Amino acid sequence: MARASNIFVGFLSLCFLVLGIVALSFSLAIHFHGGTATACQKSLYTPLLVTAIFLSVLSLLGLIGSCCKNNFLLYLYLIVLFLLILGLCIFAVFVFAVTSNSAGKAVSGLGFKEYRLGDYKNWLKNHLVNDKNWNEIRSCMIDSQVCKSLERNTNNNQTAADFFKRNLSPIQSGCCKPPVACGFQYQNATFWISPTSGRPAVNDGDCSAWSNKQDVLCFNCNSCKAGVLVNIKKEWKVLTIINVCVLVFIILVYSCGCYALRNNRSDKRFSRYRYAA
Repeated sequence: MARASNIFVGFLSLCFLVLGIVALSFSLAIHFHGGTATACQKSLYTPLLVTAIFLSVLSLLGLIGSCCKNNFLLYLYLIVLFLLILGLCIFAVFVFAVTSNSAGKAVSGLGFKEYRLGDYKNWLKNHLVNDKNWNEIRSCMIDSQVCKSLERNTNNNQTAADFFKRNLSPIQSGCCKPPVACGFQYQNATFWISPTSGRPAVNDGDCSAWSNKQDVLCFNCNSCKAGVLVNIKKEWKVLTIINVCVLVFIILVYSCGCYALRNNRSDKRFSRYRYAA
């Protein structure tokens, strides 16, 4: 007779198996229709494929182990869940450690903040916005037209004073305009003229990295990388909250899996005694 814990684990495993198959289908669609996919979409292929395969295999272990009362597969299922719980705990502590401190610098009289790459932890700089990853991130931002949206929300009569009062997002502040300290003259939201002296007001590599070409702008600036890190930090803090909720849910599933394993053992023991009698 099926026990409640076996049914619960089996039902959840079936749901996650369907989810894994859907994710696998999406990853294969991105791979085989790569000609029409953007660089940003292509970057999702590998993590989505790995997640889909892991979810599908884990769900099969739980489904067969609980419904067919296969203790070996259920053992494997519980071991993987335990490692997953351990990994999520470590990840939560790690995210808290690397996202602490660092904030944008408020520029006097302006409605937005400016960000410096040097204010962030070395791990974030070396692993998230290194040269290899930055090419993909920059392609994603160009594809999503983050600076075009800034330009679309600007009226034709907007002056420099009006622009400087706007509440820009970290990415718009770092990637779509030159740093204020460079002394560039405002023409429109994404077009700025260098100082009349021909040289920026400060010796900053971001000043020389700025270009009025709409697919360049300040996407090669350190201030742009800093703006992206601000967004990543915000997303990771939200992810930490989700991570805690997922952790509680997985612990619940793990507990039910332990009960299902115990039920399998007791059922086999009962069957052995019944046939012996």
